[in-house]
Amino acid sequence: MAIFSLGPLDSMQAAARLAALPGFVFLDSALRHPRLGRFSYLTADPVGIFEVRDGGARWRGTAMAGAPLDVLRGLLARGRAATGDFAPFRGGAVGFLSYEAGRLFEVQPRFPDGPVPDMAFGLYDWLIAFDHATGEATLATGLFPDGPTDRADRIRALLSEPAPEIRPAPRLDWRAEVSAGDYRAAVARVIEAILAGDLFQANIAQGFTAPWPADGDLLSLHRVLRAANPGDFAACLDLCGIGVVSTSPECFVTVADGRVETRPIKGTIARDPDPAADAARAERLAASVKDRAENVMIVDLLRNDLSRVCRPGTVAVPELCAIETYAGLHHMVSAVTGALSPGRDALDLLAAAFPGGSITGAPKPEAMRLIAEIEGRPRGVYCGSIGWLGFDGSAGFNIAIRTVEIADGTARFRAGGGITALSDPAAEYRETLTKSERVLSATGRR
Repeated sequence: MAIFSLGPLDSMQAAARLAALPGFVFLDSALRHPRLGRFSYLTADPVGIFEVRDGGARWRGTAMAGAPLDVLRGLLARGRAATGDFAPFRGGAVGFLSYEAGRLFEVQPRFPDGPVPDMAFGLYDWLIAFDHATGEATLATGLFPDGPTDRADRIRALLSEPAPEIRPAPRLDWRAEVSAGDYRAAVARVIEAILAGDLFQANIAQGFTAPWPADGDLLSLHRVLRAANPGDFAACLDLCGIGVVSTSPECFVTVADGRVETRPIKGTIARDPDPAADAARAERLAASVKDRAENVMIVDLLRNDLSRVCRPGTVAVPELCAIETYAGLHHMVSAVTGALSPGRDALDLLAAAFPGGSITGAPKPEAMRLIAEIEGRPRGVYCGSIGWLGFDGSAGFNIAIRTVEIADGTARFRAGGGITALSDPAAEYRETLTKSERVLSATGRR
């Protein structure tokens, strides 16, 4: 193991120099929140890929016996995190769980299989951590067996090369998968199910697709989206033939020293360019009975999820229905925390809480069944999670909203909202457009 100070280093410029490497991943805290977005991470060229399809795990292309999370747990045990406190993530696995990975943990409705695996993680023997508070970057190498012995020299040589030419992002011809009328009818169907006592809430999404050009550049797309819609939990990665660009503002779970936090977003309103009107909009969201009820409902669901793997009496809600402001939106956000029980780890937490309650509904099994009936197609990375699992047991994952997925020559983007008994179908449809606007307008036309 070796650790090197790289001094001041721009994360986007570094990403551009390394983006051509296989298994490229860039976890990009583009909004620079002093706590939630202090660090970004960059790595590539993994020593191996862990992938799950059809319930079976593969490592370096070879089928592995055993439950997928047990296989991944064994692989993580082979690595070692870098020493020091230069960043929360100091080596491990980076990748994503698709929304359909929920079927690995509990009996869930099955969508038709799509091109996206249930899980895909690269295990990396090096990473660069960027501390946006200090401006310093740190390179750690030798974190996993089988990596090249001259890894540090290779990475530093690539970082010293002239900056590559910035390629223009492709302009995408977005087309809606459902009509406004069909989406409103879907909302009405959820409301009927709620009034019938079948569930309390369900998150229904609408999708947009566009052809992805053969020469489309993933990092250029990320550059455009992070400028238009920066998020603390953004990401750009290329694993298993799947390209993902996310500008997510939402934290799914973090784990540090056995402490757990989840930060569900429920409640959204568009910003106004006039400061006084914008402040009034934030106040309107804070006072919204419908949005507060929706947020509290999901907080209760997540308290239950965390209680399955946390020590009794440790699950708490330090923030309830706080307002956070982003480039184009105000969001209502809560925080739920806890301490893992002895013998439990971050993978147990994922199994207990995935998919996130904020993008499913309550009760979660009933909501997911109704989502499957209404949407009728796999969500893929959308509403799944992108993040990292540390060799030291730490973890950090987003909720993969505001996310573009590229597979089989097609770009896909989705946006949705939580439907309750108080929902208005027309207003819910407009909310999906509000959430979509910055991503779709920055990348093409709708």
